[in-house]
Amino acid sequence: MGPLIEGYRTWLLGLGYTRGSVVNMLAIAGDLGRWMDVRDLAPEGLDRVVVAEFRSACRDAGMHCAPGPRGLDPLLNYLGHVGVLVGAAAPATPVEELVAHYRSWLVADRRLADATVVRYAKLARSFLSQRVTEDSGWVGSLTGADVVAFLLRESGRLSVGSTKGRVAELRSLLKFLYLAGLTPQPLATALPPVAGWHDTGVPKAIAAADVQRLLDTCDRTDPTGIRDFAILTLVARLGLRSVEVARLELSDINWRTGQIALRGKASREDGMPLPRDVGEALVAYLAQARPEVRLHQIFVTCKAPRRAITPGLVSDATHRACDRAGLPRVGAHRLRHFVSA
Repeated sequence: MGPLIEGYRTWLLGLGYTRGSVVNMLAIAGDLGRWMDVRDLAPEGLDRVVVAEFRSACRDAGMHCAPGPRGLDPLLNYLGHVGVLVGAAAPATPVEELVAHYRSWLVADRRLADATVVRYAKLARSFLSQRVTEDSGWVGSLTGADVVAFLLRESGRLSVGSTKGRVAELRSLLKFLYLAGLTPQPLATALPPVAGWHDTGVPKAIAAADVQRLLDTCDRTDPTGIRDFAILTLVARLGLRSVEVARLELSDINWRTGQIALRGKASREDGMPLPRDVGEALVAYLAQARPEVRLHQIFVTCKAPRRAITPGLVSDATHRACDRAGLPRVGAHRLRHFVSA
C-alpha cells in the first residue's frame, strides 16, 4: 500500500478532510497494508470482503481504534478513482450488465440528471432482479400482467406520489427494453395511471413575516448559516426549485448584467434577473463561507468530503430554519411559492 499513500493523502485533503482526520485515515490504511502484506494480498485484490476480514482481525486483536463499517470506504473510493480497482466495477451478473446499458441510454439518449439516473437505475435493478428470481426466461418473456403485478406490489407500500414516480421509472425502463429489441411488445402501454386527487391546488404560500423569520434564524457568522441564508433567499425571492439551487454553477451568474441562468428539469436552461439582495447573499457566501474546492457548483457541503449539495439539502435547510424559528415544518416546495415583490 506504500506507493499509494501519498496520493491518497493528497486526495483526502482535496476533498476537504481536516489534517487530523487525514492522519487517522492514513494510519488505518497503513494498518490494512501491513495486514495485507502478511497475507500476500495486493491492492488490486482489495474489496469489501477483504475489508470485513481485516475489521474482524482488528477486533480479535483487541484494537481500540478498529475501523467502523464505513471507515475504509474513502480508501476503496480512492483506489477505484485511480484505477487500481477497475476490475471490481465490472458488471458481474446479467442484471447488472443490463442496468449498465440502461444507465448509458439514460445519460446519452435521454440526457437525464445524475440524480434521476440513479433513481431510475435503482428501480430497474429491483424490477429485473425479481424477474431473474421468478422466471428463468429473462426479460423476453415479460408480459403486461407481470408489469402490473410488480406495480401493485410497489403501490401497496408507497404513497400515491411515490407510486406515480414508480410508474414513470418503470415506463422509462420498458421503453428502453423495447427499443433495444429485448421485448417484442411496447409494454409501457400496459402501465395503468395512478389516481390521486388530494392536494391538487397550488400550495398555500407562507406569510411574509414567517419567511423573514426563517431567514433571520440563519447564523450569518457561521459558514453553514451563511450558505443556508443564500439558499433560502434564492428559494424565497426567485421561487427556485431545489434542483435548480443544487445545480447552480459559478458560470451561471452574470454579475455584469445582473442575470442568473437556471438549470431546471430535462436539462432546460432559463434565465432571470438577479435582485440585489439575492446577489448580496451569494457574494457573502462565495467570499466568506464557500470552501476552496475545484467544483463548478456554487453550493458545497460544509463537511468533508466536499462535494456539491443535493436537492434534498435545500429542504433540510428549510426544515432547520423552521425548527429554529419555532414554526411548523415546511419544505422548499412550499417556500418557493412565496416570491416577494
